[in-house]
Amino acid sequence: MQPLVKEATNKTPYLNFNANEGYIQIRGRSIPENAHLLYDPIMEWLDKYASNPSPETKVEIKLDYFNTISSIFLLNVFKKINELYIHNNKASIAWYCDKGDEDMIEAGEDYQSVVEIPINIIEV
Repeated sequence: MQPLVKEATNKTPYLNFNANEGYIQIRGRSIPENAHLLYDPIMEWLDKYASNPSPETKVEIKLDYFNTISSIFLLNVFKKINELYIHNNKASIAWYCDKGDEDMIEAGEDYQSVVEIPINIIEV
C-alpha cells in the first residue's frame, strides 16, 4: 500500500501515513479552506489500511491548532483507528501539545471520552 505523505502549508498539516511501518502522523496546523480536500483522501487511505493493517499501528498527533471542521475529521480518524483496536489489533494514539495548553489538553481528553483506544496526552 502506498504511503500518504503531504507537506505542511500555513493552513494544512504535514501528513505521513505509512502502512508498512504502521505509522500515522499529523503535525502542524489544520485550518483548511476546504477540509474535504484534505481529509477525504485520509479517510480513503484508512479504509484501505483497515483491510490489511500492520501488526501494530502508532498514531501521533502534533497539532498547534485546528478548526471546528478539522476536529470532526480528526474524530473520524480516531474512530477508524478505534475500530482496529476493538478488533484486537495493537494500536496507540499519542496526542502531543504544548505544556499547559489547556485547550489542546481538553481536546485530547474530549476525544478520549469518545473512543475506547487510550489516548496518551503528552505535554512538551
